[in-house]
Amino acid sequence: MKSRPAVAAVLTVVAILLLISCSGTDRHATVQGPDTTTALGVGDGLTSVDPGSADVATTVDPGTLPQSRDRPGTASAPFTAGVQAMWQGIVDDDPAAAMPFFFPLSAYRQAKAEHDPTQDWNTRLVGAYTRDIHALHNQLGANTNQATLVGLTVPDRAAIWVNPGQEYNKLGYWRVYGSTLRYSVGGRTLSMAIYSLISWRGEWYVVHVTHP
Repeated sequence: MKSRPAVAAVLTVVAILLLISCSGTDRHATVQGPDTTTALGVGDGLTSVDPGSADVATTVDPGTLPQSRDRPGTASAPFTAGVQAMWQGIVDDDPAAAMPFFFPLSAYRQAKAEHDPTQDWNTRLVGAYTRDIHALHNQLGANTNQATLVGLTVPDRAAIWVNPGQEYNKLGYWRVYGSTLRYSVGGRTLSMAIYSLISWRGEWYVVHVTHP
């Protein structure tokens, strides 16, 4: 049988080992920071996820979402980005760069009652848009490198809601004629006419630069 001093010594050693173990755990503890959200995209296409999750943030095509009757304006981030993209496409003579501001194919498939909306969008609408972007680039002429975007003026009071069945459409949308793309060259403000814009989920998109 062990003596009392021996037992006390063993208990002391055990206590020391427990203290060392607890101290090690504290040193290597994980610190939980504040919750954060990662987001990609803008407007209705915005998708947010917790960066700690296994999912990756993706940008949802707004044209795949249902139409809304929200009246579009000119103060949103998507509108500003779209106008800038169109302007850059004009300056660079690059219609592909101007496509973010063009009415999306996915939305066109939902909105229009065409026999083949995909073909109509690709051949007629995008074909005309491509020619128009080239024409607007040529309109800049020697001012291409000096031109600075001012903005797109949309006559909001002239906007109307187009009911289904009025323009070969299955769904309604806002439509406005007579917008003006303004730019500055050497202190002078010049302009380019943009024939028509139509809406999807409360955002404006170009559908015709010139009269079809």
